[in-house]
Amino acid sequence: MKLLTHNMLTSKCMKGVTVGYPLKIQAMDVKMSEVDFNPDFISKIIPKLDWPVLCNAAESIGQLEDLPKELIDNYENDTEFLKKAHRVLLEIDIINGELICPETGRKFPINNGIPNMLLNEDEV
Repeated sequence: MKLLTHNMLTSKCMKGVTVGYPLKIQAMDVKMSEVDFNPDFISKIIPKLDWPVLCNAAESIGQLEDLPKELIDNYENDTEFLKKAHRVLLEIDIINGELICPETGRKFPINNGIPNMLLNEDEV
């Protein structure tokens, strides 16, 4: 699971959950995979992200490195910044672990890079 995916997931559909965001990450296996750098894609996806959540997620799995915790001005013209954002968003893969609802503590497994967000009947 990429951190880009994590930034968009919520457990809000669960009974009794009002926000369900951000999900906490408990990573067991993390892998780095090389992905072609596309500065246009990165600069267009950044406004759609919750930047502090992305930074906290990267930090929680030990992968923040030198990515700034606050979005810099004029980031779309800063190639070095875009490369750092690209690495965190697309090259970090959580292979196995869990996503944890911040309100209920419900754990959603991540197996082979795929988060399973399916709910039981009594949770809907």
